Amino acid sequence: MKGTIPLKGLSMSFIILLGIALMQVEQARHLSVKDLCFGVLPVIVASFAYPLGNRKMMELCQDRLDSYQRVLGMTLASIPFWLLISIVGLFTDGLPSRGQIAQSLIVAISSGIVATVLFFRATDMVKDNIQKLASVEATQSLEVLFTVLGELVLFARPAPAFLSWIGMFLVIIGMVMHSYVSQKKAPVKIPTTNSSKAL
Repeated sequence: MKGTIPLKGLSMSFIILLGIALMQVEQARHLSVKDLCFGVLPVIVASFAYPLGNRKMMELCQDRLDSYQRVLGMTLASIPFWLLISIVGLFTDGLPSRGQIAQSLIVAISSGIVATVLFFRATDMVKDNIQKLASVEATQSLEVLFTVLGELVLFARPAPAFLSWIGMFLVIIGMVMHSYVSQKKAPVKIPTTNSSKAL
């Protein structure tokens, strides 16, 4: 998993990052400092900690643990943090509502279990290729698209602004280019024989 940084893949990641930024511009205008500290910053930290934690687990465990076991290990290791957050939330805002519990359950099953297991399995398959590994990790950005679509379909939210549509388009373009770059093979060099030695 260690190697040179794939610059082409990195440039595709910047396109995806720009797209996500454009998608969030409309909401960012109405964010307070509290929302920024307790909403945006934790998501940014998690977007880096999630793949880095997975890479560290693969490096330390080698082939001793499969995808399911790694998910279980990282879940168990993070339980103290979640208990702390739950206690703080209980004393500051009280018990969650039924709607919050239902939404948390949907996120836990779809993102915490299904998506995480698929993500860990995909990284297992390409762990020896740094370019393909970066492409798999870039698929996290699709979460933003699925969230927007889910809000439109399930919660009847208003359609995104024009900048948000451009951002979604950039995310899709970035993902397609990421896949293209990771699959592109280097040209095969045909060895030349020394004619003087052959004679």
